[in-house]
Amino acid sequence: MKTLQVNIVTPDGPVLEAEANMVIATTEAGEIGVLPGHVAMVAPLQIGALRVQIDNETKLIAVHGGFIEVRPDVVTVLAASAEKAETIDLARAKIAEKRAKAILEVEKNAKELALAELELKRAINRIRVGEGNF
Repeated sequence: MKTLQVNIVTPDGPVLEAEANMVIATTEAGEIGVLPGHVAMVAPLQIGALRVQIDNETKLIAVHGGFIEVRPDVVTVLAASAEKAETIDLARAKIAEKRAKAILEVEKNAKELALAELELKRAINRIRVGEGNF
């Protein structure tokens, strides 16, 4: 069976380097599935779960924006932040969610509201991926 080389990289270094059967990502245009031989493309990523199928196992990675570059045999994700499901600190993510919700309830400044909304989206993404609820 043909596979794809998958590389997920952040400024802190590589998060995942593996041979995979399929990658599913959430782009600005919607969810895409990538199989070996996919047409070359580049797309911006939304905050969401990246699913990497390796044999019969699906690895979940919380990705917070960035870009996906697809070539017929290689998928590269360049993300500002990415975490494997098994490394997510759920307690910390739930605290971040509560903190962002509290800010959204009282904040009036548009810039601060936008930052709190972004923090809330990231926290919810981390919780969903960490709990396997994608």
